[in-house]
Amino acid sequence: MLLDRPTWQGKFFSSGWVSGEGGDAAVVEPATGAEIGRVGIAGPGDVAAAARAAAAAQASWAAQPHPERAAVLRRAGDLWQANAEEVRDWIVRETGAVPPKGDFEILVATQECYEAAALPSRPYGELLPSLDGRLSMSRRVPAGVVGVISPFNFPLILSIRSVAPALALGNAVLLKPDRRTAVSGGLLLAGIFAQAGLPEGLLHVLPGGPEVGEAVIADPRVRVVSFTGSTRAGRRVGQVAAANLTRAHLELGGNSALVVLDDADLDRAISAGAWGSFNHQGQICMTTGRHLVHESLYDEYVERLAKKADALELGPVIDAGQRDKIHALVTGSVDRGARLAAGGTFSGLFYRPTVLAEVTPEMPAYAEEVFGPVAPVARFGSLEEAAALASGTEYGLSLGIITRDVTKGLALADRIPTGIAHINDQTVNDEANVPFGGVGASGTGARFGGAAANVEAFTETRWVTVRGDVPAYPF
Repeated sequence: MLLDRPTWQGKFFSSGWVSGEGGDAAVVEPATGAEIGRVGIAGPGDVAAAARAAAAAQASWAAQPHPERAAVLRRAGDLWQANAEEVRDWIVRETGAVPPKGDFEILVATQECYEAAALPSRPYGELLPSLDGRLSMSRRVPAGVVGVISPFNFPLILSIRSVAPALALGNAVLLKPDRRTAVSGGLLLAGIFAQAGLPEGLLHVLPGGPEVGEAVIADPRVRVVSFTGSTRAGRRVGQVAAANLTRAHLELGGNSALVVLDDADLDRAISAGAWGSFNHQGQICMTTGRHLVHESLYDEYVERLAKKADALELGPVIDAGQRDKIHALVTGSVDRGARLAAGGTFSGLFYRPTVLAEVTPEMPAYAEEVFGPVAPVARFGSLEEAAALASGTEYGLSLGIITRDVTKGLALADRIPTGIAHINDQTVNDEANVPFGGVGASGTGARFGGAAANVEAFTETRWVTVRGDVPAYPF
């Protein structure tokens, strides 16, 4: 068992189990409203103490032979599978997910650890030419203490994808999960890495609100911050990080477009579109937030997507605040002339999958990130219009294009600025070995994911030279 509930209630992980100065809070199951545990809430003093402990432990960890660091990550990968039933149960109950979503998070967490296990043995520098007859090289060295701030929607994945490579590369980590998913996004990782043999002091889990996140970012011992969350919050993270010249890797919101061209296989396009918008109740940064459909297919696409939506049963959204935001964007769009083709109602936290037709760019559900099970559908008549519509928001995370002509799809993708593009697929995709990130208001680019991006994200570059003798200087 990863978590012995009588032991962890009212506590958080920081070089062992210690009390949080912020008291404790209920872990609530969105589907029922039931309290399924309690977790300690960190305060700024806890952050400072954790940062001191992390900085003290990091140097000896970085100095470990690379096979030893790799072995910890490999064992962690094995442990996700060995504890899959317990982990799945927490993800399902804490995030309002269906079991296959829990299985997917476990699969990705496993792969993230295995991919990270390969990082310690990668070449960590290169030889450089020098005019002075000396050995000149660049080396990648650990950044030191890394802050990771993760959201509620895919808490395990969006924590482990930064925690695992940061640890593998010789860093210590302060992890601040969303307080609503402190177990799935934090305490489970603490349990796994403790069992995997990670030395004490290297992973500190600090559940809390924005004030705890700001304390993590502002601590001078934290040299790199990896943040996943909303664009609004990401802008604040960037401001706080700038005060200490801390590097901030920002993976932010999205309003991703699925473009359905006139030659698309309509059956496959509708299936892909429904998955892209309704998977995990639309609470995914890459969710298909806008369906742009050629006018020759538009009416049938809307009718069939609405029929599919009416037949689906989804889980709950995370809380009442999120539900009310979703509903306000839907009703605001209907008030401006959108047609409600399906959904638009809720019971408790269960929001019906919703299809909005005749949507135009000025409508709230089109222009803003909904983060809910809503599929706004707009029409276009030409490739030029499709490119303009797809590019017409501040976001630039993911893109899907459905067409039988792959060359045409690639050419269209080149005209739409996004960090991710999929031809003949919807917008929600992720793998542990790929660079991940967006442009514009969706973030600062592919700053982690994949070996090269992870090394860039969680290490610093040092120039080193070696001479046989000290040179003679003019004075």
